[in-house]
Amino acid sequence: MKIKVGIFFGGNSVEHEISVISALQAMRAMDTDRYDIVPVYITHDDRFFTGEELKTIENFSDINGLLAKSQQVIPVKGKDRIDLYRFPFGMLNRKPVDYIDVSFPIVHGTNVEDGALQGYLKYMGVPMVGPDVMSSAVGMDKYVMKNLLRAEGIPVLDGMTISSYDFEDDEDAVLNSVEERFSYPVIVKPVNLGSSVGIKIARDREGLREAAAYAFEYAHCLLIERAITQLREINCSVLGDTENAVASECEEPFNTDEILSYEDKYMSSSSSKGMASVKRKLPADISEELREQIRSLAVRTFRAMRCTGVVRIDFMIDGEDNTVYVNEANTIPGSLSFYLWKESGMEYKELLNRLIDLAFKRAREENAISYEIETNILKGYSFGGAKGSKAKGGKI
Repeated sequence: MKIKVGIFFGGNSVEHEISVISALQAMRAMDTDRYDIVPVYITHDDRFFTGEELKTIENFSDINGLLAKSQQVIPVKGKDRIDLYRFPFGMLNRKPVDYIDVSFPIVHGTNVEDGALQGYLKYMGVPMVGPDVMSSAVGMDKYVMKNLLRAEGIPVLDGMTISSYDFEDDEDAVLNSVEERFSYPVIVKPVNLGSSVGIKIARDREGLREAAAYAFEYAHCLLIERAITQLREINCSVLGDTENAVASECEEPFNTDEILSYEDKYMSSSSSKGMASVKRKLPADISEELREQIRSLAVRTFRAMRCTGVVRIDFMIDGEDNTVYVNEANTIPGSLSFYLWKESGMEYKELLNRLIDLAFKRAREENAISYEIETNILKGYSFGGAKGSKAKGGKI
C-alpha cells in the first residue's frame, strides 16, 4: 500500500507564489510508485483546500476558479494519520475525503516557515518532513539565528535590530543609534523574511530613513548590518539530521544589482522554475580550500540549529580580506535546492525519498521518548470549592 504524502503549500506569506512553484516541482518529481500525493493548498486567508486540480501549475493563474473546483477541508488528528474532512460539515459529510500518513510542508516565509505550521502539524502526530518548530523559528529570525551561530563560534556579521514602534516614536533617535554603531553603507532587511523581500542598502542618513520605512512595510523588526562593498555570495545545501548531515556542491548566484533581489531569484525566467532558474555558476568557481571551508561551515550551521531535512546556507565573502560569513539559513529552501543535489549526483526523486525517510526516522526517535511520568499528583486534589481556596489532599 502506498504512503499518503500530504504536500502543504501556499499560506499567508509574501512568498506564497514561490511556495506554489516549489511544491508543484516536488509533486512532479515524486516517486508515484511509492507515494500517493495529497496536495493541501493553504490560501492567503488560511483556508485548506485539496483536489487533483491543485497539482497543475497553470490552474493557479485563476485562483478563484481553482478553488471552486477544489474541496475545502479541515485537517483533523486521526489515529496515526491526518484525516481531511470536508468543510463545511454536514450530516452526509461524516467520512474524511482523504487522509495523510506523512506531512510535507513546502512553504516559504512568515506564518508558515517560521514554526507556526510546523507546530500545527506536529500536534497532528504524524511524521513531518523538514525542520521542527525550534529550527524553523530560529531560521526565520535572522537576528536570533546569528546570535546562536555566534555562540557556536560560526562567523556572522555584527548586527542590531530596530523596531517600528521606536521608529514611529522618534525616527532621528533610531537613525542616530544606527550611525553610532556602523559606518555607511549599511544593509537594512526585515528580520523574519526571505526571498530578498524588503531589503535595501543605505549609503547615507536619508537612504537609511527610506530603507527603514520601506522594510517596515513587511515587518515590525529590522536587522541592520554593515554592507560588504566587495561582496561575493556562495550558497551550499545540507541534507540530513543532527546525527548525519552532508553538504552539497557550492553555487555562486549572480545578481543584476548590489544584492540578489526577488526579481533575480524568481522573475528572471518565465519557465516557473523558482530558484532553479536563477543565473548561477555551478559549481562555484572557488578554490578547493574555500569550497571545503564553506561546506564545513554549512554542516556546522545545520547542526547548531538542530535542523532536519534539506537546508540551504547562504554565505557572504568579503573581498577586502576574503573573510567568509554565514548570511542566513533557509530551512525550507526555494525548489528544495534540488539543483544543488543534482550537481552532487542525486536526482530530485531520490532527494525527496531521503527527506521522507528522515521524517519517519525522527518520528521513530520521538516515539521512543517518554512523555509521561507515573504520579498520583491529582488524586484527591481539591481547590476547596467552586471559588477556589486552600488546596486539600495534594500538593503541586
